[in-house]
Order: sequence, then C-alpha cells, then structure tokens
Amino acid sequence: MSRQDQQKSKPTPFPHGAFLPNGLNTDPPLSANDPTVGYKLNHFMMRIRDPEKSMKFYIELMGMRTVFTMNVGPFTIYYLGYPQTPEHRGDLAKFGGDTAMNLQHTLGLLELYHVHGSETQAPDYYSTGNTPPNLGFGHLGFTVPNVPEALARLKANGVQVVKDLGVCDRASIPISDWENERGVGVEVKGTESEIHPEYAKVFNKIAFVRDPDGYIVELVPQNVDPLDP
Repeated sequence: MSRQDQQKSKPTPFPHGAFLPNGLNTDPPLSANDPTVGYKLNHFMMRIRDPEKSMKFYIELMGMRTVFTMNVGPFTIYYLGYPQTPEHRGDLAKFGGDTAMNLQHTLGLLELYHVHGSETQAPDYYSTGNTPPNLGFGHLGFTVPNVPEALARLKANGVQVVKDLGVCDRASIPISDWENERGVGVEVKGTESEIHPEYAKVFNKIAFVRDPDGYIVELVPQNVDPLDP
C-alpha cells in the first residue's frame, strides 16, 4: 500500500479524541457460565541480565517485594508483588508465604527471568520491544500516589527518564522515526492524525523511565481522571 493510500484509509472506527468506556459496545455478552469466567491476568515475565540491578530497581526503588525465588537449573525466577495490607507490609515473610500459597489468584505479579550466563552478555543482549526493527512490547504501567515525587526519587537514584512530566510532543510519543518512514503513525497537524488535546492533558501527567535492562516503565497518577474536562 502506498503512503497516499494509507493516508486515505481509515485505520480505526473510533472517533478522534473520544474516551469510550467499553469501546463501541461491541463485546459479546459474558454469561455466568461462560467458559472464561475465572480467568485472571496474573503476571508478566521479562528476561533480565543482572538480578542485583533489577531487584534494586523493582524492590528498592519501585517498592515491590519478593513473593518467591527459584533456581531451576539453567535459570532463576524471581516473583515480585506489592504487599496490600498493613499486616503484610509489616511481616514480609507472611506476605511471601500467603501470596505464594494464593499465587494463581493474585493479580499484578512480575516475574523476572534470569537465564544463567546472560549476565556476561552485552547490555543490549535482550530486545526491549522499543528498538526498531524489533518493536512489540511497549511498557510496564505502574500507578503511584504522587508521580512528581516518584519521578524525583528515581532521578536521584540515576534512573534514566524517557519522558518527563508536562511533556507531550512528537519526541515523547512512543512512535519511532522508523515507523514514520514507513508511513506508520504519521502525525499531520490539523487532521485526525494529530495528537488530540484531551489525550495530551492526561499524557502530560505521565512519566516514563527505563529499568536496568532498558524496559520502559510508566508512572501513572492514581488520581488521574480521563473523563475530566
């Protein structure tokens, strides 16, 4: 398809700038006896090169705690999560034990996967999903009570900032020049391809940083309201 044809095509059925809970209401009904009732998005796994650096970032800087670890031979896995109660925050051994026993029903877990020997490889040994042409995975999203404070703390600890607060320009949007050169995600001012100001208001309040392996971590304020005019 030529670039001209791409510009003429309509890649989405959704109106420009509209925040649509439930989309266009085209999802099929979910009955009580649907075979997927009970499914949960339980965890996300990422390969890491240096467990010491990764654990420092996700535990000391992002506040997660260890649910369990296991050396299975060729690799070690680290499961992390957030203690949700004062009891668990005050007794991390109980948090780990209780969560491990209820692992399959716990939401928001992060599995760090260290293949033994990868620590000797170059820093860019693993693709993060954001470097052309190996695009795919975008980011991990964390909601935090206070983004400015969280971001300042990460900066003070040497964490690389990808997108600062109060910024919503072409350079800060996760669309690469590599994609634009292929006619993908091209923004044309004054058209429906332009970043909508309602989205920009929310995006200004969000920050992105890099973890030790270069994966992008998003910081979202817990009080952000996408419907706020």
